[in-house]
Amino acid sequence: MPANKKYLTKSPWLRLSKILAGTVGGYAVMLSFHVALTSFLPKNEVVATAFITGYILWAFLLLWAFVAKSVWRVWFTYLLLSALFLVPYLLTTQF
Repeated sequence: MPANKKYLTKSPWLRLSKILAGTVGGYAVMLSFHVALTSFLPKNEVVATAFITGYILWAFLLLWAFVAKSVWRVWFTYLLLSALFLVPYLLTTQF
């Protein structure tokens, strides 16, 4: 059974933005989350668990980008979360 036309995205730019927000933005949030965990936990353990938890987190973030009503809200949330998760890492890292 085909999808109902009223629920499909009409604009190709909006569809592309959702795809990019889900893949790139979700990956950025997932990566910054695991980088923030390395500030508090041993790096070897975070890397070992990131193989599984990273994929699960990325899949949920990808799904949320398509379920959400506004793609701009998704982009803003992903940028805010990525910046928030990077702060502990940047504070503990010595350059």
